[in-house]
Amino acid sequence: MERVGVLVHPTRPVQSALTVIRRWTEEHGLELIQVAAGEQPSVAPPGEVSACDLVAALGGDGTVLKALHVAARTQTPVIGVAHGSLGALTTVSDTELRAGLDRFAAGDWLPRRLPALRVGTAEGTIAWAINDLVLARRGGTQLVLDVCAAGELYVRLAGDGIVVATPLGSSAYSMAAGGSLLAAGTNAFVCTPLAMHGGCAPPLVVPDDCEVTLEVHPGYGGFDLEIDGFHVDSTARSFVVSSEHAHATLVSLGEIRTGIAVLRERGLITDSPRLLLRDSRALHNRGAT
Repeated sequence: MERVGVLVHPTRPVQSALTVIRRWTEEHGLELIQVAAGEQPSVAPPGEVSACDLVAALGGDGTVLKALHVAARTQTPVIGVAHGSLGALTTVSDTELRAGLDRFAAGDWLPRRLPALRVGTAEGTIAWAINDLVLARRGGTQLVLDVCAAGELYVRLAGDGIVVATPLGSSAYSMAAGGSLLAAGTNAFVCTPLAMHGGCAPPLVVPDDCEVTLEVHPGYGGFDLEIDGFHVDSTARSFVVSSEHAHATLVSLGEIRTGIAVLRERGLITDSPRLLLRDSRALHNRGAT
């Protein structure tokens, strides 16, 4: 190793993790640089991600996503450092960072290859989505969409729009809109209509070797295209979505499984209240005896 890059949350206090990284790189004779990606305070000399052996993203899942997008071009591994609760993309907490860096330097880590959705128009590829892409109505008018999978018409819908999500992104906006949850490693992506006005079109899980075409017929208010939560300017009315394996690399320090345990830990998946109440009563009864 020669160089470590860092990317930080624009407002969240990450000084404790920065102190660890600075000391660790100094002790190992490595250069520390800051990778440019959106708004962030200056914490190290600027540098290029192509020169880094590792990028550390300090903040939360949004910061890690930014780092993954930047590092994907060179397949530089990203270690996500949480400040607060662990997210779906964080590798370690700030208190575990030194141990995590030691394990990376020793080669004691696993690459978690994350797929991404390629978003194409007649002009070519306009974006890559590691979480999801959203087409959403703007203003008071409904958005009309024709959704085709592998050349077959799935539905013509009128409503708030649609979310197309990777397995990673399926636990975010898509799940909140009633979409299917895809376990990590599933070779598919999911298309979830948003507040469809009438008709019937449940979330569609598509094999990752298929293309999904989205033909947009906007009302007078227009529509917005968002990629991983960020607005993307485009005048296109037709979008072709396909999946790419191993678009970005996230450092994992444990067995790469379904990701369900993290979702339960974060409270995104919870048991039926009836069963939780039964468990609480059983615990109370044990304590009373």
